[in-house]
Amino acid sequence: MSWYRSKPWLGQYDDALRAEPAPPPSVLHGFRASAAEAPERTALAYFDARLSYRETDELSDGLAAHLAARGFRPGDRLAIVLQNVPQFVVALLGAWKAGGVVVPVNPMYRERELAHVLHDAEVAAVLCHEGAWHDFVRETVAGSPVRICLTANERDLQTRNDPRVLPAADGPAVEGADDVLAAARAALAQELPVPAAAGPDPGATALISYTSGTSGTPKGATNTHGNLAFNAEGQRRLAGLPGEGTVFVLAPLFHITGMVCQLASALCNRLTLAMAHRFEPGVVLDAFAEHRPVFTVGPSTAYTALMAHPLTDRERFSSFTALYSGGAPLPPAVVERFREASGQYLHNGYGLTETSAPCVVVPRGREAPVEPASGTLSIGVPVPGAVVRILDEKGAELPPGEAGEIAVSGPMVVPGYWRRPEESAAALPGGELLTGDVGLMDADGWVYVVDRKKDMINASGFKVWPREVEDVLYTHPAVREAAVVGIPDEYRGETVKAFVSLRPGEDAEPGELVAYCKERLAAYKYPRAVEIVEELPKTTSGKILRRELR
Repeated sequence: MSWYRSKPWLGQYDDALRAEPAPPPSVLHGFRASAAEAPERTALAYFDARLSYRETDELSDGLAAHLAARGFRPGDRLAIVLQNVPQFVVALLGAWKAGGVVVPVNPMYRERELAHVLHDAEVAAVLCHEGAWHDFVRETVAGSPVRICLTANERDLQTRNDPRVLPAADGPAVEGADDVLAAARAALAQELPVPAAAGPDPGATALISYTSGTSGTPKGATNTHGNLAFNAEGQRRLAGLPGEGTVFVLAPLFHITGMVCQLASALCNRLTLAMAHRFEPGVVLDAFAEHRPVFTVGPSTAYTALMAHPLTDRERFSSFTALYSGGAPLPPAVVERFREASGQYLHNGYGLTETSAPCVVVPRGREAPVEPASGTLSIGVPVPGAVVRILDEKGAELPPGEAGEIAVSGPMVVPGYWRRPEESAAALPGGELLTGDVGLMDADGWVYVVDRKKDMINASGFKVWPREVEDVLYTHPAVREAAVVGIPDEYRGETVKAFVSLRPGEDAEPGELVAYCKERLAAYKYPRAVEIVEELPKTTSGKILRRELR
């Protein structure tokens, strides 16, 4: 857009990044280059264990050979149902080396949810934790298209002194499934051929990433190898990742944010990827002290939980050169509280599964402005290559400062949804993604998300955006987290209700919080009811689930 490109600092930032070398054709190409250039550098760190780029390359070669020997063909799908463990990375690379497509699955899914993914994506192979296999996966795969079953032991690869670091190739680890590391080792020992040596085409599907289902049945976005590689390289540039160091996995790897901003950006740039199974604040803070990471990204709710933990101090965050938040709204008050607790500025970012993670970010070295009218913190500026437009209800582009639906096009946008042509055409007309988020762009190119279209509350004909009310609640010293929804009201049609959790050691009454908002918001906006709860319901990626509160 001409008015955006005319802004001096944005134009310089955009031109400088465009002048850098093009990203690799795929994350697999980038990983192979890293393994060739720094074979003995640590690729994966998991508690006390380390795997070098060479070892990770060899193990994924072995798994690719095992899959091919079991009849896994190019284009087949491997579902990975794991937490943040090294086997996730080995399986991802192994499937791509075999010419396959990876389907990352939330390990908190149960039978019905997993069965939907297995059937919808026609999954040929599945990898899960041993406990999940015994608990429900074994029964779920029966009657599904799955014909190859693999498991991972959560205790493997935790320490270099543990003999399970590379388990002996002596048959199945559990009845009905092969241990993924043992299978890889056996294939290497037998010198089975590794397929797809040339690497994938940028336009080929790399992932089928299922949406969280907040607007209906989860559907699979088809992220291409080119989508992932483009954003992985963009993350390195925008966050200023150094030539060496550690990226900590705060966002789960099965989520597109963790997949691209952490895994892909690290492996394409010879960085170490440090994992700690799943998010637990005390474990994460200990990992910060041990691994001294330079970069991580996670939802605002994770940073809020870290701030509330007694181990938090500035020293544990002192190694970071950049921290980013994404996947959930970031209130301005949380940014300031985090800076006070950690000494670090928390950069905002915005993306969707359909944009292969980030399409708008706050560049390192810049601080996001706050939109004066609503008090909303900017999510950043469009990344180089992304075209962000604000559209009215008829699809016409709106001028700076006016709110409408955010639409995104560029090399990071998926071509469509897996085998859903009608939904693809509706959400991606002409290749431009209609996000369903309401936002605006100011005259300096900063983008602001107002809220989800479907979350708007209609109180006596007045529009109330939950984000605006939540941002006010976050400024109250006792509030840890807040979520606002519309509830039926005989007189107003809908009215505003807030759900709030409190910070440790703080106390507040519902009436006090209502009065606090009443002083700071228009009469139709402040919540008529506040309910204090211990925890707010969230997705595993940290996004608060308003639908459950309704």
